[in-house]
Amino acid sequence: MQKQILIVDDEPAIRDMVAFALRKGDYAPVHAGDAREAQAAIADRVPDLILLDWMLPGSSGLELARRWRREALTREVPIIMLTARGEENDRVGGLEAGVDDYVVKPFSARELLARIRAVLRRSREDDEDGSVAMGVLRIDGAAHRVFADDAVVPIGPTEYRLLHFFMTHPDRVYSRAQLLDHVWGGSVYVEERTIDVHIRRLRKTLEAFGADRMVQTVRGAGYRFSAATD
Repeated sequence: MQKQILIVDDEPAIRDMVAFALRKGDYAPVHAGDAREAQAAIADRVPDLILLDWMLPGSSGLELARRWRREALTREVPIIMLTARGEENDRVGGLEAGVDDYVVKPFSARELLARIRAVLRRSREDDEDGSVAMGVLRIDGAAHRVFADDAVVPIGPTEYRLLHFFMTHPDRVYSRAQLLDHVWGGSVYVEERTIDVHIRRLRKTLEAFGADRMVQTVRGAGYRFSAATD
């Protein structure tokens, strides 16, 4: 069955161009011109991935990304932001909103498809990983869920991957470059500052369950995940 990808962009020409590239890549595109149409498309069928334009009428792409990360139906759907804003602060803002990756306009069909395949591959690898427990935290790999004791932890797909790697490799220090290689994969270009953004998001997610101190910063070296928080 083809993977369905939702294109959320208010410019029909861009939607048509992206849809053409997706069909060439053996994906099934679905169009939405604004937030209302996107919500209707998701209600009809939750997509396997969302391509989200930064600038939309009525509601910005960032606002939509934050909303979808809060809602159970879309919390685990990967999001790639399409943006003409290439500044570092803008990219960091997108990552902090819960976006998994971004493509700066103008982009080629080849680059877009490469980004899509990489994000979907990471999600598929997550599904195949086993369960693991550490301290109050437990990952159910089959259900793709995180629990703190018996409470479900709402978590986005990138933070899920990062947490899973940490919990399966505890009490070791990893540099930003090593985390990028292990969690994102060496074939995809991602800036090292991306790690800091997702570490902050992971800590914020775990804070409500008293587990944020398990994510530890080791000055001059990187990050460590440990149940020993003293």
